Amino acid sequence: MAKNQNQFSDGNSQNQLYVPQPTARPDGFNDFSHLHIPDVEQSDRPAIDCSPHDMRDLAYGLIRVLDDDGKAKGNWNCGVEPQILLQGLKDMLLTRMFDERMQTMHRVGKISFYMKCTGEEAISVAHTAAINFEDMVFPSYRNQGILLARGYNLVDMMCQCLSNARDNCKGRQLPIMYSWKKGNFFSISGNLATQFSQAVGWAMAEAQQGGNRLATTFVGDGSTAELDFHSALNFAATYSPPVILNITNNQWAISSNQVIAGGEKTTFAARGIGFGLPSLRVDGNDFLAVYAATKWAAERARAGLGATLIEYFTYRVAPHSTSDDPSAYRPKNEEDLWPLGDPIERLKTHLINLNEWSEDQHNILIEKIKIKLKKSYKEAESYGTLKTGDRPDVTTMFEDVYEDMPLNLRRQRQEMGL
Repeated sequence: MAKNQNQFSDGNSQNQLYVPQPTARPDGFNDFSHLHIPDVEQSDRPAIDCSPHDMRDLAYGLIRVLDDDGKAKGNWNCGVEPQILLQGLKDMLLTRMFDERMQTMHRVGKISFYMKCTGEEAISVAHTAAINFEDMVFPSYRNQGILLARGYNLVDMMCQCLSNARDNCKGRQLPIMYSWKKGNFFSISGNLATQFSQAVGWAMAEAQQGGNRLATTFVGDGSTAELDFHSALNFAATYSPPVILNITNNQWAISSNQVIAGGEKTTFAARGIGFGLPSLRVDGNDFLAVYAATKWAAERARAGLGATLIEYFTYRVAPHSTSDDPSAYRPKNEEDLWPLGDPIERLKTHLINLNEWSEDQHNILIEKIKIKLKKSYKEAESYGTLKTGDRPDVTTMFEDVYEDMPLNLRRQRQEMGL
């Protein structure tokens, strides 16, 4: 009998190595028919003090609120006020259009690098709507929606992408690794999963000081294979700090499918079970489901009941970054067949069903955002781009690291004549 193409043997042993593979490669077809999407009304909503052992099934199912017709149903439907939903729709649309604008600027050579979050907007925006502005965010690199939902200045955000004279990071970060101290938005790190440990540590300090704020943090499915992820879960389970640990399972970590990180064997939410953490698996394209799950976890954290792990099941529609070509590793137009739809369209349909929105209003909003983005970019460009204008002063490269500059750095600066 022929061996499985994913199993390897030296011919002298019965031992075999299994290498998991995506459902389909570029020359194949994937309609996601292998996925089980449970009914909207299937998941129970436990009390916030429920034992993690008694809610294990929520780590294996899929919490949903919006059905295929855009109607809110089920135990997790917490009756979100229409004004929150309307603002969420506006913030998601702004996020998507901001991404498109920045992507275009990269193509014409004005930005060195960019990463879009197309299809994942509900995760950042709904999550932000369900927590407080004072809560501390330890983000990953597809959470620009959190900044926009918290009202970060568009010009400042664009200037950081342009690495110009107004860049608040002074040209030291990749364009999409934002930082906003006043917005309680910790600097994005290029070292994957470090933010998980940082968030847990911050939450431990907040609890020790008797505060009422929580920390929230994000990683992708691939980053769950990093040691920082497991270390953070261990500390979160041991010390019960007020933190929400979020995994955005968008199916692809650069060119590696989520099966390489263990997604074929079980859900990513299930990883919290071994640590004794309450774990939820949520439809990441459902604004109402993300909001409800986040609200539940936040209430639990503020009640002194500790951390919650949440997996958002979604799909990365865009390339991993401007340096990526997904056609090299996944089927063409696979994103069009994703069974959980588009988060913006789903929320728009729901609001139309509630008579709180219309197609005409939606089209007007698109035009208003276009004008706003164009005006903001024009101002941002006046401070410089990748190829033109002023840059952050080179002398600042020695600043903002130590409160008192050490001797070796003072000598280096003197050697440069600065």
